[in-house]
Amino acid sequence: MPEIVRREEVASRTILLEIAAPEVARKAQAGQFVVVIPDERGERIPLTLADWDPEAGTITIVFLVIGSSTQKLAWLATGDSVAHLAGPLGRPTEVENFGTVAVVGGGVGLAAVFPIARAFKDAGNRVITVMGARCRELIFWEDRLCRVSDELIITTDDGSYGRKGVVTQPLQELLQAGQRLERVIAVGPTVMMRFVAKTTQPFGVKTIVSLNPLMLDATGMCGVCRVRVGELTKFACVDGPDFDAHKVDWELLQARQRSYCQEERCSLERLEHLAPKNPGEEGHARA
Repeated sequence: MPEIVRREEVASRTILLEIAAPEVARKAQAGQFVVVIPDERGERIPLTLADWDPEAGTITIVFLVIGSSTQKLAWLATGDSVAHLAGPLGRPTEVENFGTVAVVGGGVGLAAVFPIARAFKDAGNRVITVMGARCRELIFWEDRLCRVSDELIITTDDGSYGRKGVVTQPLQELLQAGQRLERVIAVGPTVMMRFVAKTTQPFGVKTIVSLNPLMLDATGMCGVCRVRVGELTKFACVDGPDFDAHKVDWELLQARQRSYCQEERCSLERLEHLAPKNPGEEGHARA
């Protein structure tokens, strides 16, 4: 059972877990994800790889506690183990020396864009990174993203850190000023990625988004994660998660993401009475 070697709360309700997974760490590439099952009765949770260390044999995932399954995962502590872990899954992000690329991360997507920005930087690109969150308390990994970026722009909805506004504003300003971007990559909430696509489309800039539809087996067998891209139906787990943002059927994606909202709320309510007294403290789950 994959053991958790480090746990950290990097922002409000945003948890980092470093997990021993040597086989995954040796093969991981930017843009791929893993599926984690917190306990033997838990559901499968797809989470984008935020980092990995082939020598140490560890991978890093960062997630927002939002439902019962991520809550179970957040309750685990250093020294505990997840029931199951599979990966790396999905197609890696296409990385070449394109020239200048913009990497846009929103919310917990800040962790997911870090290895992507690093890969583009290592490939010789000039990397402009735009970080966005609702407020300062939700900004994390600024130092990491700064190291792999030639330019770093931070936005917060309430103006508590960086510039006030959303990530599409500086992106549009760059394009209107004549900044040539060979590619834009966006990872974050669906609505954010949709508006990034709307921002870049008039300028004809190729834009890639990492989609997060409902997912079950993550091997292409069940079809739960299907998305409409252009005239084709694709499975995010094996055909993605990266897709051309200008071809995604955003209305269908958002509708499918809302399919089980009521059931998710009920599941979380039933879980509340099982909450440990000191979640995340070393050894509590084994006790």
